[in-house]
Amino acid sequence: MAKGKLTERQRRMLTFIQSFFEENGYPPSLREIGKAVGISSTSVVNYNLNRLVEEGYLDRDQNVSRGIRLTEKLTGMARKASGIVRVPLVGRIFASEPVPLPALDSPVFGADEAIQISRDLLPGEGNLFALEVKGDSMIDAMVNEGDIVVMRQAKEWRNGDMVAVWLKDKEETTLKHIYREGERVRLQPANPTMDPIIVENPENLEVQGKVVLVVRQLE
Repeated sequence: MAKGKLTERQRRMLTFIQSFFEENGYPPSLREIGKAVGISSTSVVNYNLNRLVEEGYLDRDQNVSRGIRLTEKLTGMARKASGIVRVPLVGRIFASEPVPLPALDSPVFGADEAIQISRDLLPGEGNLFALEVKGDSMIDAMVNEGDIVVMRQAKEWRNGDMVAVWLKDKEETTLKHIYREGERVRLQPANPTMDPIIVENPENLEVQGKVVLVVRQLE
């Protein structure tokens, strides 16, 4: 069989394995897979599983009982078919006074943490990441503490964009509306009790991303 071509039986095996994972939290056995797709011989099941490993849909440890793992190729296909985008949750952003960045060797979130968003809610895909909001400087923009902001990596911006800003000279980060005012930049909170931050030298400022969606924290 040509590489990249799956038989109908192999497609049904993938569907069953994925459904079994979702329902039980662990992979099925060879006999369970065979029963689900009408194969009585475990050696035939084993052959087809090896084909799915070769095609990149599964990882497998044959020395471990139920040693099957779904790969990103398979889970990514399922999310695409279901209209779901997986956005990595990479840390926190402070909607308050700029706060020093956490140490690089002590991330707030695990590298594999993510949120899932309907594709219909996002203006395109690619270069997306999510941050948990701390602080209340953006409350009039309907961004509250505990909310998640979904951001697109971007260094270019327009007046009024809500952005994640890194202040290079202070090694601090903050979430604000941004405005160009002549030779300087104003970082404007959306909270009337707070003053703007004026950056006299734009070389000290780097926009790391623009907010494209706010996921509200419901109480």
